[in-house]
Amino acid sequence: MSNNEFTIEDLKRILLEGAGAEEGVDLHGDILDTDFEELGYESLALLETGGRIEREYGISLDDDVFTDNRTPRTLVDAINGCLKELISS
Repeated sequence: MSNNEFTIEDLKRILLEGAGAEEGVDLHGDILDTDFEELGYESLALLETGGRIEREYGISLDDDVFTDNRTPRTLVDAINGCLKELISS
């Protein structure tokens, strides 16, 4: 992947592609600090999201990346950390 930064827009796109969106959830609003469960994304949807991120960005995510990062803001930061590690190695 030529893009070296993972953005909230990338996350929204991947979430929608993999699991869609719960009725009444607006992913286009300010969701940065909203827990994934409140957004309607349970563990299976997040596993699918993680797999898509790994394939698209060529990174390997720790098994606990979603349990340690419960909001889009912290997940985006964690994924960008993985991308920086990949670039520096």
